[in-house]
Amino acid sequence: LNLATGLALAQSKNGFNLDHARVPASQIFQGGPPRDGIPSIDQPRFVPAKQANFLEPHDRVLGLAIGTEHKAYPINIMNWHEIVNDTIAGQASVITFCPLCGTGMAFKAQFDGKKFRFGVSGLLYQSDVLLYDRQSESLWSQVMTESISGPMKGRKLEQLPLQHTSWKDWQNRYPDTLVLSQKTGYNRDYSDSPYSGYGSSSTLYFDINNKPPATYHPKEQVLGIERKGKFKAYPFSELSQNKAAVFEDSFAGETLLIHWNNRERSAYITNKNGDELVSTTAFWFAWYTFHPQTLVFSH
Repeated sequence: LNLATGLALAQSKNGFNLDHARVPASQIFQGGPPRDGIPSIDQPRFVPAKQANFLEPHDRVLGLAIGTEHKAYPINIMNWHEIVNDTIAGQASVITFCPLCGTGMAFKAQFDGKKFRFGVSGLLYQSDVLLYDRQSESLWSQVMTESISGPMKGRKLEQLPLQHTSWKDWQNRYPDTLVLSQKTGYNRDYSDSPYSGYGSSSTLYFDINNKPPATYHPKEQVLGIERKGKFKAYPFSELSQNKAAVFEDSFAGETLLIHWNNRERSAYITNKNGDELVSTTAFWFAWYTFHPQTLVFSH
């Protein structure tokens, strides 16, 4: 292997070392932009809900409620940045969104007492964004919630409850919420989506290992949950046929309360005590390719 070829190979993976990665390096693809070509928001600014005049009631947001703090991260901003390094309730956190998988997921960003900050690697695995931490340059799979290469390989991310809902719904429930400002420090047209039409198309941009049954559209939204190493998906098309706004479901030996808002097309899960459980709203293909053993709720 000559130097030029070696450099080209390294460049093709945006400079990341994939030796002994936990997933096949051949299945890690360049998404297009180079490392940090999609810039994370590292110094997020927030405005009170009443000042969020750049949002329409139907706009989608990722909502995070920890203790008495409530924050909304508009999807039309996350589409352009994918990662927000933030602090909520005194905890270093990272809020992530993969437009290709429809997955908004938040995690604690602290390991062994040290705060970590994340960036967009420009690489994808199973069509899902690979984050990297700037402390060790390890790569992390968002949906797998673990590091797949580098010094942190094998370490898990602790996921936080995050809801994918409409601005109207989130604001009604949390009128004191703060909202991520469009003053990000970057020149982007946040009224425009770089993925226009993608959510309604059956086409995927990248190969995946486990193609889902055609029971649902590949981009059907599902609410996915993991309990005790088992997985279950709640397709929105099934939930929309269930007339109850809240209903019980048994899974992995637990009684779950499924909260479904048909008008706002959003769902979340609590236990019987009312505590919100970690769940993930995702496109059907994305949930299935990472969790092909998943159970599927049917009304």
